[in-house]
Amino acid sequence: MATTTATFTLASTDLISDTINMQVSSTLTTAGTSTGLSETTGIARQTTTATASVTLFAASAYTDDKAHKIYILNTSTTASEYINLVIGTYEGRLYAGDWAFIPWDGEDDVTYTPSVATSLTVEFALFEDN
Repeated sequence: MATTTATFTLASTDLISDTINMQVSSTLTTAGTSTGLSETTGIARQTTTATASVTLFAASAYTDDKAHKIYILNTSTTASEYINLVIGTYEGRLYAGDWAFIPWDGEDDVTYTPSVATSLTVEFALFEDN
């Protein structure tokens, strides 16, 4: 059984009047079990030079109603450059340096659209529950 642990740390000394320092972690498991996720696409990068929608993960290629996890990072260093991430009815923007770790049930395609037609690179991985 594979063991993969995701850890998130959030720290700030000036967001509010008190210091924020929190950390949470979770072992990634298959839907409804304690069995670890054992498949991954591996970490990859994709560079685009257009503002057309790009499909990262087509739902038809994965089992739906599962506990897949997606990691995605906008590697741009230009503050105004973003990607518009779409999963079903969910939409969100990842600006330069922003990243997300998202649970995905495998029912809808995962796509993104770059905000610029110049070179923009996205790093991504899928931890699969198949």
